[in-house]
Amino acid sequence: MALIPNWSAGAAVTNDPTVDAATKATFQKLADAVFTDRTQALVDGSTGGRTQHTKGFHGSVRLSGGQSREQSFALGQLRARKDRLAELGEKYSAGKTTVTLDATEVHGHSAKVAVTETTSLTYKPGTTPAKGPKTTGFQAHHELTFQAGRDGDWQLTGIKDTDDGYLAVNQVATPAAPKDDKPAASSDDGPPTAPRAATSYPAPANPKKLTGGAYDYKAMVAYAQKYWNHYNTAYPNYNNEGAGGDCTNFVSQVLKAGGWKHVPGYTDDYTKWFGTADIQSDSFVGVNEFSWFALSSKRVTPLANVYQADIGDVIQMDFNRDGSKDHSMVVTYRDSSGVPYVTYHSTNTYNRSVASLVASYPTAYYYAYRT
Repeated sequence: MALIPNWSAGAAVTNDPTVDAATKATFQKLADAVFTDRTQALVDGSTGGRTQHTKGFHGSVRLSGGQSREQSFALGQLRARKDRLAELGEKYSAGKTTVTLDATEVHGHSAKVAVTETTSLTYKPGTTPAKGPKTTGFQAHHELTFQAGRDGDWQLTGIKDTDDGYLAVNQVATPAAPKDDKPAASSDDGPPTAPRAATSYPAPANPKKLTGGAYDYKAMVAYAQKYWNHYNTAYPNYNNEGAGGDCTNFVSQVLKAGGWKHVPGYTDDYTKWFGTADIQSDSFVGVNEFSWFALSSKRVTPLANVYQADIGDVIQMDFNRDGSKDHSMVVTYRDSSGVPYVTYHSTNTYNRSVASLVASYPTAYYYAYRT
C-alpha cells in the first residue's frame, strides 16, 4: 500500500517498541547506505559494491538476512549492467546518492519509512564527447519496511519502489516476463500501429534538421531541464496515480513548449490533443493514446532505430512486450557518436543514455518517433 503523501516526517504511532529521533535517523542512514552501494556498483574503478556501506550496520538497526541476500543479488545485477554499459562505450567515473526521510509510520513491531533518493552519476571522461552531458541523475521514492525483534532491534525487511515505473539507473526491479509476440493490428481496424525500433548500434544515418522548422527544439530542451524534477503547477501531476505515472504528461508539455498546438475536442478521442491545468485529453497523458495521436496527425514519423533519435524526438518502451506501451521519454541530447540521451518523469530522470536503457532492459520493445 502506498504511503499517504501528507504524512508529517517523523510522525509515529507510540506503540512499543518506540522509535525515537535517533532510531529514525538510523533508518535514514541505512537507506542511504543501501542505495549508495547500488550506485557505486555502477561506477568504473570502484569496488563494485564488494566493500559495502551497509556492512557497517549491526545491532539496533540492520539488514535482515533476507534483505542482505536481496542486496547482494542487486549488486551483482548492477555490476553486470556496468559491464554491459562498458561494452557500449559508457562508463561512470563517480556517483553520489543522498537519501532523505520523508515520513515514518509505526504500528507495534512494524515500521514503514518513506524516503526520497537523489542520485547523480558522472560520465567518465573519454566515454562521452567533450561537449556531451557531464552527468545523469534521478530522484526516486521508496517505501522501506522494518520489523522489530523482541529486544527492540530493527531489521530492514523490504524495499518497494513507489514511483510508477522502474527506470532509475540503479534499480533492478525486473519487468514481467516477455510475452509471445502478437501480430500487429491493422491500421484499418482502429488506431495506427507504431513499428518497433531496432536497438542495434550504430544506426543508419537519419539526420534531423534542428533549426528553421515548425518547432523550437531548443525550447523543448530548456523546458525538460527546468521541470524534470520540478513539476510545473500549470499541469496536474500524475506521478503515483497508478495509471502509468506522469511520463507522457511531461513529454506532451515538452512538445507543447516547443510549438505543438492544441487540437480541441473530446478527451477520449485519440485524434485530439490538449492539456491544461483543468483538463487533458487521453492523448496528452496516455502512453498509447499519445502514439495514436502523434501518428494519425502526421506530427511524427517512426524511426527505424532508437539510436536515430535526436533532440525533441520521443522514445517509448513496452517492457513486457504485450503490445501495450508502458513509458514515454523525450530526447534532450545527442552526442557526436550517435547516442541519444533522454529525460523523463516517473522516475524523474535527466540525460540518461539510450545505451543505458538498452543495457538495463534488453528484452523490452522500443518505439522511436521523429518530431
